[in-house]
Amino acid sequence: MAFFKYNNFLMMNIPQYDMIDLQLIIYKIGNEAVMKTLILNGSPRINGDTSSLIKKFTEKKIDKYKIVDAYRCNISACIDCRNCWKNSGCSINDEMQDIYKYIQECDNILIASPLYFSELTGKLLDVGSRLQTYFCARFFRNEKPIAKSKKGAVILVGGGDGHIDKAYSTACTLLHHMNCSDIHEVVYSHNTNTRPAINDKNTLMGLNSIYDFFMNNE
Repeated sequence: MAFFKYNNFLMMNIPQYDMIDLQLIIYKIGNEAVMKTLILNGSPRINGDTSSLIKKFTEKKIDKYKIVDAYRCNISACIDCRNCWKNSGCSINDEMQDIYKYIQECDNILIASPLYFSELTGKLLDVGSRLQTYFCARFFRNEKPIAKSKKGAVILVGGGDGHIDKAYSTACTLLHHMNCSDIHEVVYSHNTNTRPAINDKNTLMGLNSIYDFFMNNE
């Protein structure tokens, strides 16, 4: 039986596997216990209802997560320069470059936002517009920009008319562009003008459901 050394691993030479398969096996073994979650926070309020739900969610046992605060990050909107029509990535050099890397690596993506005029917030849409490079990869360059399939979820918070369909549809579009093939049903807290979202029992149950959904590897 033949063995060889690869990246400090002693590997057995298995004829039916090529090097790409072996690299994938090594990756899965080395990262088996680490699950990464990206959280996009669309709230401008540091201690608002959306942020309180994100805080409650991250208090759960999550291996590793990254929060992007749309109103406090250095990420500008897409300027339609059309560089990504022919080239991978994005020509704008800001914090989104790190987010692109995390999107490639992560297992789950959570979008959380208050509702402004029945839609996601403007700054969150700015961040979302930078996913244009993934759209162009598929429809202009005939490439698959993100290899790893992910799970997605959406949390919406509002005190207005209760219309969430438009915001949820937009959020799902963003999740699909980040290769989320399985999306949890929306978790929504209404009447936040009179009741804080953190006191909404149904919403807290929804957070638990999202957590279980993310952690279930089946």
